[in-house]
Amino acid sequence: MQITSPTTASRVEQLVRLGRMSMVSERDGDIHTLSLNGELDLANAPDVEQELRRIESTDADVILVDLRDLSFIDSTGMKLLVGAAARSRAQNRLVLEGATPGVLRVLRIAGIVNLLPLAD
Repeated sequence: MQITSPTTASRVEQLVRLGRMSMVSERDGDIHTLSLNGELDLANAPDVEQELRRIESTDADVILVDLRDLSFIDSTGMKLLVGAAARSRAQNRLVLEGATPGVLRVLRIAGIVNLLPLAD
């Protein structure tokens, strides 16, 4: 795992490379964005879960998970997203944005689309 953390007054960004996936965790004001790039699977889901839980423990009003560059998701990744959605449901903080047609197809086949706070 490789981590880079540049810091500015209003923005904190962290880039983590995890095998066939990388994630960028970035706070800008009240919005914390977690961008996933590559394949979310059994090999890297624990690291993504850890980062999501860390973000959830902050005072960010919105947690935006950017799925635009996610090319693959397995059942472990789906479980992670459903768990994060369930944890944030009461506060309505989580938004999953930009899921690709391939990822959306897998989520639909798994029958979990209605459990996730998906945005275009």
